[in-house]
Amino acid sequence: MITEEKINLITRNLEEVLTEEELKALVESNQPLKHYQGFEISGKVHLGTGFASMLKIKDLQEAGVKTTILLADWHTWLNKKLDGTLETATKMARDYFEEGLKAAALCVGADPEKIEFVLGSELYEKLGNEYWASVVKVSKATTIPRMLRSTTIMGRNAAEVSDAAMLIYPAMQSADIFALEVNIAHAGTDQRNVHVVARDAAKDLDKQKPIAIHHHLLLGLSSVTQEMEAVLKATRDKGHENTRELLVESLKMSKSKPDSAVFITDAPEEIERKVSNAFCPEGEVEYNPILDWTKYLIFYDQNSSLTVKRDPKWGGDLTYTSYEDLEKDYAEKKLHPMDLKNAVAEWLIVKLEPARKFFEEPSRKAALEKIEKLTQK
Repeated sequence: MITEEKINLITRNLEEVLTEEELKALVESNQPLKHYQGFEISGKVHLGTGFASMLKIKDLQEAGVKTTILLADWHTWLNKKLDGTLETATKMARDYFEEGLKAAALCVGADPEKIEFVLGSELYEKLGNEYWASVVKVSKATTIPRMLRSTTIMGRNAAEVSDAAMLIYPAMQSADIFALEVNIAHAGTDQRNVHVVARDAAKDLDKQKPIAIHHHLLLGLSSVTQEMEAVLKATRDKGHENTRELLVESLKMSKSKPDSAVFITDAPEEIERKVSNAFCPEGEVEYNPILDWTKYLIFYDQNSSLTVKRDPKWGGDLTYTSYEDLEKDYAEKKLHPMDLKNAVAEWLIVKLEPARKFFEEPSRKAALEKIEKLTQK
């Protein structure tokens, strides 16, 4: 595969690459391309954590990149998720989360056997002082205000940082990149801050600066409330440039809000219920989660299509071969929200069938039931 083809696969459908020039130089250097993405063990795998991430991992695999996933049990502990203990995070990392991501890989056509799953606690025990020295070096290369800003990667704002241990989280996530000796760090756009910290600290650690690639964050199924719209307007009036990013992050799919997400093991009737109840105002394109999923999941590949089944009295079935045509019809109110919702739900039901079957195996089913109990409120 030539350089241009590799770069196109690695970068397609991304929100950001830091930086494209560095990526081109890396590919042209003929160094082995080594990727990593890290996940907290904080709940069930949904379309954002699983499906969207695995679409990019499939691209990376096709480009010849070695793909690695860090099962971040220590980070889960620091962020007080599940029952707040490291022991539970470690157990659920292997028993449930690794299996969930393998199932998601099967749904998108990626090869789970070509993904190396690394447990954080095992990595840190193996490296010992070398790892913790990297954590300290990253911390010394980063200011306290910047570290506080980086805690947004935990799904928290600075005001929610309740103990000093949480400040270690961004430094550890940066050190993970160097510990795994990867040259491509991958995540959603919500992880940008920590990737910049790692890139800036690389020189002080005498390490290669990692390329950072960021995929789109899927919107959750809830609506943009009047309160959010007011905040958005006020922020725009004050001249903030990252207003949209802040709003999208607040609206992203969340494991802690079950009806904002479709989980990869959701039953068909549950998928239908969630999608049917989703925010999807007629003719409105901006911040519309159903259109967002249509664009970034269904039409991720250029050769994709979506058939919308309609009663003949409403014009009969429609088949779209591009997202642009579908969005145009929706904006012009030629495509009704419920017809689109039904088509998207049907597509998801079919695509997620491998995950539902994967978790029929008794030990996986038991692990799924355990994570459900741990995350119930």
